[in-house]
Amino acid sequence: MRLFQINPLTKMNMKQQLILLFLLMVSPILLLHWYGNYEAEKLLKNHVTNAYVELIKQNHTLIHRDIDTVTKITSTIIQNPITQRMTANSSDSVIDRVRKYDNLNRLLASYSTPLNGGEAVYYWLYIYDPNEDYFFVPKQQFQQYGVRFFNDSNKPQWYDQAVSKRGSGYMDILPFSVGYSDFDTLAYIRAVGNVSNGNQFLGVLVAIKMDIKLAESLQSVSLPQGSIYYVDANNRILSSTIAQRIGDQLVVPQQLLERQKLQTTTNPDESYGASELITANSIYIMSQYEQSGHRLIYEIPIQSLLKQQNELKRIIQIITVVYMLFGCIILLYYWRSLMQPLQKLAYFVRTYEPGKLVPETPAKRRNDEVGVLMAALYDMARRLNGLIHYKYRMDIKAKESQLQLLYQQINPHLLYNTLESIYWKSKLEGSEETSEMIKELSKLMKIGLSRGRELISLEEELEHAKAYVHLQQKRYAYEFHVRWNISEAAKHIQIPKITLQPLIENAIIHGVKQMGEDGEIYVSAELESKRVTIRVEDNGYKPIDIAGIEQLLYEQDPNPQLGYGIRNIHQRIQLHFGNMYGLRYRQRKGGGTAAIIMLPATYEQAVQRQEHKDELKG
Repeated sequence: MRLFQINPLTKMNMKQQLILLFLLMVSPILLLHWYGNYEAEKLLKNHVTNAYVELIKQNHTLIHRDIDTVTKITSTIIQNPITQRMTANSSDSVIDRVRKYDNLNRLLASYSTPLNGGEAVYYWLYIYDPNEDYFFVPKQQFQQYGVRFFNDSNKPQWYDQAVSKRGSGYMDILPFSVGYSDFDTLAYIRAVGNVSNGNQFLGVLVAIKMDIKLAESLQSVSLPQGSIYYVDANNRILSSTIAQRIGDQLVVPQQLLERQKLQTTTNPDESYGASELITANSIYIMSQYEQSGHRLIYEIPIQSLLKQQNELKRIIQIITVVYMLFGCIILLYYWRSLMQPLQKLAYFVRTYEPGKLVPETPAKRRNDEVGVLMAALYDMARRLNGLIHYKYRMDIKAKESQLQLLYQQINPHLLYNTLESIYWKSKLEGSEETSEMIKELSKLMKIGLSRGRELISLEEELEHAKAYVHLQQKRYAYEFHVRWNISEAAKHIQIPKITLQPLIENAIIHGVKQMGEDGEIYVSAELESKRVTIRVEDNGYKPIDIAGIEQLLYEQDPNPQLGYGIRNIHQRIQLHFGNMYGLRYRQRKGGGTAAIIMLPATYEQAVQRQEHKDELKG
């Protein structure tokens, strides 16, 4: 017992302990591996190949079944009336062509669905369209299937070859592109004939990703560190368990080809002829389908079969038993050194409850990784307890702050309700202009409060901005004009509240204030894909300091004399939507300044939006 109490391994770090354990465990394995390989080379038998000869025939039959299934599907697509109606007809309207294209696209999609959890074969129909009757079809398609139209300028190189085969299907490796990705794929190609006129062809039907589909059948066979290749008559690899080799030229031993030729001559009635060859390094097994000339080849390294020899089992079992006994002694030693402390650590992790008192850290005198881990974990638990107490105090302060905020909201509500009362009184007394100004001011306060929301719709923000503009126009006796150009699609996107009003205020004060009726402000919003661009421009004649504004917007310590209004807008946009969006300033073409806001196209729920509209109308 004294030996285990004084453990020299605790003076070593974990890496050194693992290296020592690895050397002790691996050394006997290396010796056993060398002895097994030496004996297995003497026991390699030819009967190992016989089982693979029968297996390769079944595997080849399965592959041919997959190809035959694709052939039947292409026949079904070609004969379908939807496909046959794609002939050019000058009397068809554009909507008729759209419907034809949509129906054919749906047909191809229905056959491009994966079955039984496997990889799908995707179907594309190439149609010659010299007059660009189907101009509406996107040139860049992102789906895995569909219809592609082409003319003489962009005709695929293989199209004429496919038409020359007059409806006979064949497989070839084609360069293909879907969306922005380009790749090489094994494709089944077949010209689409016109059923009503056998001399005409509507296009070419292409089934792509055949290499992945065939690879599923190849992977159903497990070879000991071997490779499977499916090649054409010229030994070009069409599919393989090694995906990187597709399209390469496979070097097949000449002796194997001669044996296959002899097998074909001897048994001419067999659809699949199989032959085998054992070389110094590998076993080759080949099956050839006589109609197409395609070959299925197994390449199995000789060394991978050595472990399968039954003659070595008894010797290995004896050595394994002795080795396990030795390993148990070593593992017992390491169990006491490493596992028992880790067990204590695991027990502490399972039983620890946040906030519970943490006991004293065990194994303080250990200098290895286990000791460091235990000390760090116990210290982390103590810090977690401190954070829990800190969070509890912060939650209480947050609740108090929230309560104070609710109290502070009472005054704005009281103020704009009072403004509403003054508005009606002024209106009843006949002071129309005064009542309208009070109404606009009340609307400014109501939208500015927005029930505590930080994000409102652009439509609400525009109403807030227009109310401000009306007040300023009455203040300056309509000495400037404001043009609004807001697309309907952009009105429902979300924007931080009180974003446009400061920009319009800057445009008035620094741009058009001294221009009289010549001053104009332009407010526009456009939705482009998933991004919204909002512009507030003026035709002011005073030059602005763009560099100073950029310093104010982007630097951490800007010049305080430039103000913080636009910096506040920029920071609020980035806090809500990220650093990709924000505010920037540019010189406007034709003179003046342009403030440009970039926002993502985000929307609030329709029900909430309607409630806010009803609130504003009320």
